[in-house]
Amino acid sequence: MRVVVLPQAADEFDDATGYYEDRQAGLGRRFRDEVDRHIRWIVKNTDVPRLRPGGYRRVNLKAFPYYVAYLQTAETVWILAIAHGHRDPEYWIDRKQTISQQSAPGNAG
Repeated sequence: MRVVVLPQAADEFDDATGYYEDRQAGLGRRFRDEVDRHIRWIVKNTDVPRLRPGGYRRVNLKAFPYYVAYLQTAETVWILAIAHGHRDPEYWIDRKQTISQQSAPGNAG
């Protein structure tokens, strides 16, 4: 299974990691490790989280108020967002269009 992290999700991840590291030394590393563990779990259990009305799935982190939103197409897990749970719900939902464009026949993605 291939994992593709959308650039916006990577930015969210980097921002949150930096924020936590600024708050306390080592906390950013803990955030990074937790996200990594959850993405590895997603790859092994893509169909376990319920399919949400927006056509995506999500996994909540345990120690941080964030979740990983994703889609699966064929053999690819697309990470749509590393989103804070208290932001506007589904502010990132339009990112699904990026996946449609990248996974169309003839596109390398």
